[in-house]
Amino acid sequence: MKRVFACLVLLASISAGAGTNWPGFRGPSGQGVAEGDGYPLAWDETQGIAWKTAIPGKAWSSPVIWDGSIWMTTATADGRTLSVVCVDMSSGKIVRDDVIFNIQVPQYCIPFNSYASPTPVMEAGRVYVTWGSPGTACIDTASGKVLWTRTDLVCNHYRGAGSSPLIWNDLLIMNFDGSDRQYVIALDKKTGKTVWQTNRSVDYKDLGPDGKPEREGDWRKGFSTPRVLDDNGRPLLLSLGSKCFYAYNPADGKEIWQLPAKDSHSGSTTPAFGRGLIFYCTGLGVQEFRAVKPSGEVVWKMARNAPGRASPLLVDDLLYMVDDNGVASCIEADTGVDVWRQRIKGNYSASPIYAAGRVYMFNQDGLTYVLQPGREFKILSQNSLETGCMATPAAVNGSFYIRTKTHLYRVGK
Repeated sequence: MKRVFACLVLLASISAGAGTNWPGFRGPSGQGVAEGDGYPLAWDETQGIAWKTAIPGKAWSSPVIWDGSIWMTTATADGRTLSVVCVDMSSGKIVRDDVIFNIQVPQYCIPFNSYASPTPVMEAGRVYVTWGSPGTACIDTASGKVLWTRTDLVCNHYRGAGSSPLIWNDLLIMNFDGSDRQYVIALDKKTGKTVWQTNRSVDYKDLGPDGKPEREGDWRKGFSTPRVLDDNGRPLLLSLGSKCFYAYNPADGKEIWQLPAKDSHSGSTTPAFGRGLIFYCTGLGVQEFRAVKPSGEVVWKMARNAPGRASPLLVDDLLYMVDDNGVASCIEADTGVDVWRQRIKGNYSASPIYAAGRVYMFNQDGLTYVLQPGREFKILSQNSLETGCMATPAAVNGSFYIRTKTHLYRVGK
């Protein structure tokens, strides 16, 4: 398996067997890398599909997997009913469809988003689910019993929630970046009680280059999922908000450094890291892709075709990414120098996956491009499903678990 992470190592309390579990957004490493071999090269609605299951509701959250069970959040289109769905990995049968919260007056959510976009996170015996401010819960995976809930984490998501939770040691860490409040919070994963909460320190007074009051909420909100890495024994919580990228101490929430980007907003991508560097996109508006050291020092910047939604993928010394409008790029991780840049069909929200020596990119119309990694742009296959991906797929034991706008597919052996 080709990967280099140098001194940067993902820290998590999750103990996931290689290739058997996909416990959170972008997998065990949080970087979109699937363990093992045997992942398929070609499929469509008539071949290569082990099963296909209709999933109720409208939801862009990714599937997570532990010990043969697939868990997802969902919601009714009006946001009034928030549920969890559990699917048997072997058969595709829905084994649980449980309502967790009923919301009398949902916040506004733009049609492009959903009321169930944050991805759950799992560990042995527990799944942690959130819909943002409307509710967060811990569920016993054996019984389906709700162990604790929080409905008091106030934030106006403005366009809908998107940030997924992170497990670190005994903490459940989440971003809440709304139009009214912006903070990072850590809960005791056993009880749901607040351990620390840190407000964003960026000054939002200089909101953005257009200066339009009706856009004020856009310049404050964010959708990104945090990550924790080990910088030679020092844990860093990396958290992208609106107009700023932060590093905190995950134990107590104290800010270590910040990197403002005053003309960017609505940060959505999750950072990648390796080769002694952290890679992230500043957000929408003036979209800039950056490589920084764990000290917060910027090493290089790139503005051309920086992704707004799909997170970057690091394989060896190369970064692979796709922007919202379907321009795929390969960049030298150490220098930011272009290797290749090619347009592929469609628009993209799902993040790419590296599996079995290939790069997979999933678009919003059901088309998956399979690319040969390396310094030459090469398409290995194009695979089509009836509807497309807003959610990033999961990858376990040689199969992809692809959540489209209507169904969950098991693609592969």
